[in-house]
Amino acid sequence: MGYIKGTFRKIIFEGNNNYVVGLFRIKETDIEDLYEFINRAITITGYFHELTIDEKYIMNGEITINKRYGMQFNVDSYERLIPEGKDAIIEFLSSGLFKGIGEKTAEDIVNTLGDDTLKLIEDSASNLLMVPSINEKKANNIHETLLKYNESYNTIVYLNSVGFNTKDSMSIYNTYKDNAINIVKNNVYSITDEIEDITYLKIEKIRHNLGIEDNDKYRIIYSILYVMKNLCFNLGDTYLSIDDIYNKLDSILGFDFSLLDLEFYLYEMQKLGKVNIYNNKYFLSEYYQAERNIANILYYLTNKKDTKVKNINNHIDYIELMLDIKFNNEQKKAIKESIIKNFSIITGGPGTGKTTIIKGIVELYKKINNLSYLDLCNKMALLAPTGRAAKRMGEAALMPASTIHRFLKWNKETNTFMVNSNNKSDVDFIIIDEVSMIDTILLDNLLKGLKKDIKIVMIGDHNQLESVAPGKVLKDLIDSDMINVIKLNTLYRQKENSYIATLAKEIRDDDLDINFTNKRDDFNFIESENYNIKSYINELCLKAREKGFDSRDIEILVPMYKGENGIDNFNKILQDIFNPKIEQNEIKYLDVIYREGDKVLKLENDPDNNVFNGDIGYIIDIKNNEITIDFDSNIVKYTIKDLSTIKHAYAISIHKAQGSEFKIVFMPITMSYKSMLYKRIIYTGVTRAKYSLTIIGSKEAFVYAINNTNAYERRTNLKECLLECINE
Repeated sequence: MGYIKGTFRKIIFEGNNNYVVGLFRIKETDIEDLYEFINRAITITGYFHELTIDEKYIMNGEITINKRYGMQFNVDSYERLIPEGKDAIIEFLSSGLFKGIGEKTAEDIVNTLGDDTLKLIEDSASNLLMVPSINEKKANNIHETLLKYNESYNTIVYLNSVGFNTKDSMSIYNTYKDNAINIVKNNVYSITDEIEDITYLKIEKIRHNLGIEDNDKYRIIYSILYVMKNLCFNLGDTYLSIDDIYNKLDSILGFDFSLLDLEFYLYEMQKLGKVNIYNNKYFLSEYYQAERNIANILYYLTNKKDTKVKNINNHIDYIELMLDIKFNNEQKKAIKESIIKNFSIITGGPGTGKTTIIKGIVELYKKINNLSYLDLCNKMALLAPTGRAAKRMGEAALMPASTIHRFLKWNKETNTFMVNSNNKSDVDFIIIDEVSMIDTILLDNLLKGLKKDIKIVMIGDHNQLESVAPGKVLKDLIDSDMINVIKLNTLYRQKENSYIATLAKEIRDDDLDINFTNKRDDFNFIESENYNIKSYINELCLKAREKGFDSRDIEILVPMYKGENGIDNFNKILQDIFNPKIEQNEIKYLDVIYREGDKVLKLENDPDNNVFNGDIGYIIDIKNNEITIDFDSNIVKYTIKDLSTIKHAYAISIHKAQGSEFKIVFMPITMSYKSMLYKRIIYTGVTRAKYSLTIIGSKEAFVYAINNTNAYERRTNLKECLLECINE
């Protein structure tokens, strides 16, 4: 770490988040490796609030080597050097910052006001009236420009001085402008309400620089919020008990804080609109309001008058002929009620014909409304929580499908949706697949973006894993007994000696066949000791490759990341099977090597590139620290820093596999996974296999898992909200 002092010369690249790559001419430095660059330009990179060409700065940071761009100076913090001497002040005034001031006018100003020119201009615009060529309007413009320039710069300097990095300082200034310092001094924790990247923990690290005591009231309030948010996310709950909050809060505050004190603060926070207290349940306001909004909208749709459709049975007969499909009675009921009712849920396990029903609903809606294909795409939307689920849905229905985030036009930078209560979608009918994955906040935002008289069909399997974020939407809606629910029980996709769908049903119904380990056409159970599981998976993958299958067909589903038989370890081994090193380009990130041809998984939503959490792709090119990935023909370029949001995908977690189907699934099950062995996770894993499922490991561990129904039951209030709608 060191400094460079000199002149900023040119912007090479400027991002929309104030990230700049530019040229800087060095006049002075304390970094020995840069002595040869004195009086020469070097590339600088970093986050800058404002840079003026030909202005002098001191930049603090360190040298980095970029394979593509060579030596660069990565700036951590910087200061503008105040112009000193007449020549420097003339150069500053004529730099372009002050509109209408050229070199001649700048010379007149400095010759009139002297070495204290800048201070005199800042003190009063009237001082400029002593310059013959300056009128009152121009004097005021120069005065105001200098004040604004100094104010923004001084704000950044102040924020840096109390501990914020330059990027965060700019976010604060851009959000609050001239009120930024006041906000920071009066309640710095409130910044976390508006700027997602500035977290409670960041504020905690710098609070002593601002003189904030342990028992500061705002620190207590935001510590409570921090605890509640973490508990809700980790547990999946939408409300908490006061004891939950108190037990976690005690280790954070660092001083004696009673349960009575907590109760007082929670009621104060309710007055501030940050929490809601209801029937001894303590909600973050966003979850409280979301559940009530969901309940009100779905209750309205459920009780809204049905749509009358003439000759609907004849229309269904026509659809059967057109699609060359024979619907069973359950499927006919599901298709018919999806059209007649304003809100319906269709639930069932694998092999019960959910995909077939989607086809039927789409074609029936198109026929009874006499729609062209273009009209259909404008009036109906097919949605799913993940990209892969949306792709499968669209392929089945032969029309476009989208992730919910993309449909709502999610803005990653602001974490907001452009389709919202003030800008609603104009579609008339939506079908949502894999609803078990949808959390409370996402469903709330979706419903806010739909018009009042929408038709909604939700399709999913409530026995699968719940959403990652808080809520158990599908289960709550079904359990309320207030929603039109069609349950599919008949196995529809089943060959004579197949077992996958039957096994899923047996797990769901607690009715496991005593001979479940018997080999079938689509199922195999290989008993293995813990230490030998990797060898079996190696052998199975090699045999599958010999039969012509590749990593696109095969997925290894694992309950845990760490350990001998964890996801991370499997991926290292499987990379050498599916994509051994030959002549491909490689790149190393932390302790993981990525190479061209690797199968990878996206861990975060990236709406700008139409890539979403859980999407699987293949690295097709690595050049100069740039990685090109093919996500189902969607080609996206990433830099090395983006690898923090990407993992190998030869083995993935069962959670990440939700919403996807794979031709061949290998699933290790061992007691070393004990903390993650429970019925719902095994059921979800089994239902990801389309044509072939092999379980490798312990029969005892498998039986233990499917009999373990003691998984944590999320605490939510959606069902109760629906029931309350009756009395309103």
